[in-house]
Amino acid sequence: MTTRQNLIAMKKAAGQASSLFIKDIAQGLLLVSHNTLAVLGLGVVALVMTVTSQHELRHRIEDLTLGWLNDRLEARAEMEGNTNTLIAFNEPDAVTRATATDPKALPRQQAAVAQWLAKRYRVAPEPISRLVQEAWSSGQRAHLEPTLILAIIAIESSFNPFAQSPVGAQGLMQVLTRVHDDKYSAFGGTLAAFDPVTNVRVGVQVLKECIQRAGSVEEGLRYYVGAANIADDGGYAGRVLGEQEQLLLVAAGQRVPFNVTATAPASLRPAQDAPSSVNERIALLR
Repeated sequence: MTTRQNLIAMKKAAGQASSLFIKDIAQGLLLVSHNTLAVLGLGVVALVMTVTSQHELRHRIEDLTLGWLNDRLEARAEMEGNTNTLIAFNEPDAVTRATATDPKALPRQQAAVAQWLAKRYRVAPEPISRLVQEAWSSGQRAHLEPTLILAIIAIESSFNPFAQSPVGAQGLMQVLTRVHDDKYSAFGGTLAAFDPVTNVRVGVQVLKECIQRAGSVEEGLRYYVGAANIADDGGYAGRVLGEQEQLLLVAAGQRVPFNVTATAPASLRPAQDAPSSVNERIALLR
């Protein structure tokens, strides 16, 4: 083989080697590009899945937030509606209709009685204070002991201004409204029997008439309860006067348990030191 032929053979071999090298490079690049595309594809898929999941999560958060806001708006609208209703019935002077007085505004004697009665009969001290105040005022006008008036209220109704007996006696002092309707005419009619202050005032007038007619407190109580013409008043006078004895002690500044049942007073038992008249009992309060 000549030198020329050798050169031609070497050139041909070099061309084949170069072609193979380029082919290998092209295949490598193709493989790499395929892998890169695969990786990019996976990345795109992951990104889509992430965005989708976040989108759904965002929607859920938005739905929850929107629901909470709607609930708040409805609650606020309802509150404003209630407030508006209350404003529609706004009556700043309504407090004047309340039968109540601050116990601190009472004299010491009256305040002590009010607090004791409030505990004994489980009634708020403010309305009791107003009734104690009225008992003192009405008692002074009628020349009756205020503790006697309060004792009758306690026995008759336990300080329930809406009490009614089977025979129709009504209110704090259980006045028979149909019998004493004339007395209620000065207060606008018989429905005033359920106004605590009016009931006390009418009851005091009835009590005064009973005592004047009977001649004594004990007998007057029998008239008051409707037992004037029968032998036994069922212990009514004793219960009232027993309650009054405790109130007299409280008014005098003595400590009296509020949960102890009242017993018959000394005025119903022979005793020289027992105050037996209305005037003597009034003197104890002065």
